Amino acid sequence: MSETNPPSVELRALERLVGTWAVTGGAEGTVRYEWMPGRYFLIQHVELTQSGEPVTGMELIGNLRPFGEPAGKDVVSRYYDSNGNTFDYVYELVGDKLTIWAGERGSPAYFEGVFNADGTSATGDWVYPGGGGYTSTMTRI
Repeated sequence: MSETNPPSVELRALERLVGTWAVTGGAEGTVRYEWMPGRYFLIQHVELTQSGEPVTGMELIGNLRPFGEPAGKDVVSRYYDSNGNTFDYVYELVGDKLTIWAGERGSPAYFEGVFNADGTSATGDWVYPGGGGYTSTMTRI
């Protein structure tokens, strides 16, 4: 890890996601978060079933840092799935509240959830413009 450009405070806040979680609600299965060496990027491995269809994917989460430039302010991600789809997100974890916006910060499509007191589960809602969202709970396993 570079002492002059350490990982951002906002990215380090996502440490509480590290581990394996059982997901229930509108999607069912497991997700696992781990740090890439250097801790500049968090990797999420996804094995879910949603609407009866398997969803397998991987997400890289971190601050954008184009060569020679300072790191971007937002913690962003790109999600890749086994059907060839990609999705971009912005993550924010402040206190016990996790927000994940689809696309960019402030998007009308987002997840907002809250961790319980001991950090072993988080429950919230995926909200989509025009409806169709769902409640989701993840529990550490």
